Amino acid sequence: MAEHVVAVYPGTFDPITLGHEDMIRRASQMFGQVIVGVATAHHKKTMFTLDERLAMAREVFSDVPNVSVASFEGLVRDFVAHHGAKVMVRGLRSGTDFDYEFQLAGMNKHLMPEAETVFLTPSAETMFISSTLVREIATLGGDEVRKFVSPTVLQQLLGKLKR
Repeated sequence: MAEHVVAVYPGTFDPITLGHEDMIRRASQMFGQVIVGVATAHHKKTMFTLDERLAMAREVFSDVPNVSVASFEGLVRDFVAHHGAKVMVRGLRSGTDFDYEFQLAGMNKHLMPEAETVFLTPSAETMFISSTLVREIATLGGDEVRKFVSPTVLQQLLGKLKR
C-alpha cells in the first residue's frame, strides 16, 4: 500500500452502488487515504440530494478508517488539489467507459500534471451495475435492486420512492 498517497474517487453516486463500494474498498487497500468526492452535479437531475448522497456514502464506508467523504462542485482538478491528492481513481466497466475515461484522463493530466489517474476494473459480480440502472429498476418496482446496493442505500431508495 502507498501509505502516504492520497487518492480521490469522484462521482455523482446517485445512489452509491455495490460496484462503487467494491472499487473504493479496493482502492483503500492500495492508498493511504481515499476521499470519495461526491459531485454536486448541477448539470444532472439527481434522485437524491447532495446531503442524502453524502450521508449514504459516509454510512457505507463508516467501517473503513482511511476512507472519507466530501462534496465538491466545479472542476475535479480543484478538489484533488485542495486535498493534496496525487491520484484520481476511476472505474472501467466496458469499452464505452474506457473511451470516455481515457479522454477524461488525458484532459485531467493536462489540467493537473502532478496527479495520475488510476483505472480499476470491477469484480465480475459488479461489472454490470450502474446508478442509472439501479434507479430505473427501483423506479419500476424491481425487487432485484437489493442485489445492487448496500442495505443502507436500499432503505434510502425505497423511502425515496414511497414519497
